Amino acid sequence: MTPAAVVKQRGWNDRLPPENAYKPRPGLSRDKRTAEQDKAAGGRYRRAVPLGEGRYARASILLRLYRSTRRIRAYLRWSVSGNTEERYVCDVDGPTRAANLAAAWSEAREAGMVVDEPIPENSSASSMSVRAVMTANKGKDTKPELLLRSALHRRGLRYRVGIRPLPNLRRTADVVFPKAKVAVFVDGCFWHGCPQHYRPAKKQGQKWQEKIQANRERDATTNIALKEAGWAVVRVWEHEEVDDAAERIEDIVSALYR
Repeated sequence: MTPAAVVKQRGWNDRLPPENAYKPRPGLSRDKRTAEQDKAAGGRYRRAVPLGEGRYARASILLRLYRSTRRIRAYLRWSVSGNTEERYVCDVDGPTRAANLAAAWSEAREAGMVVDEPIPENSSASSMSVRAVMTANKGKDTKPELLLRSALHRRGLRYRVGIRPLPNLRRTADVVFPKAKVAVFVDGCFWHGCPQHYRPAKKQGQKWQEKIQANRERDATTNIALKEAGWAVVRVWEHEEVDDAAERIEDIVSALYR
């Protein structure tokens, strides 16, 4: 045992761990708790508990403080046929909840308690990480869209959502400022071929390359059609910092209102 570890354990024997080392933030929604577990595990598909016969359950890590020993213990929890199963994973002593969740998921994986969920036979994705991106894609009200709309609203901007800037053009913008004639599109990194994050699929690569190229061409024709009709087009990648994107949009809208 290293001297640093001895000091850490001795400190824990003298006092209780801080609450932020094991307690979730107050008011954390179910979706955010799920996202917290996904991030700590390295992806939702990495939270799979094998049940046998090709079946899997999605697990979570529960951090529980034992005041008598001043220790935080991590437990793996999952449901089978409506019944909750729980299994001890390890003790954790990190300074934050995020660190302790990540440490517990790592230990659970090394112990074989959880595995990567396999790709379904009918899936065209090259990996579960690629499939997660594909299945998370929605036509509207995606997480990046909601975050951007909230940031714009906080800046006092008012807009319409999910409408066609030009009624005769079958193109729906995510955020529209009709009076300023500004159309905002929030583009997913995978589906629109982000130059920073797009990675070509290995399985049926030609098929997906053609699909994404078609999306790029559609984006380009949309931009041209709107600009020719006097509209300003703003495209925001899903990976962009939401406040930076909101500021850019605010500047454009403010300039065109004058």
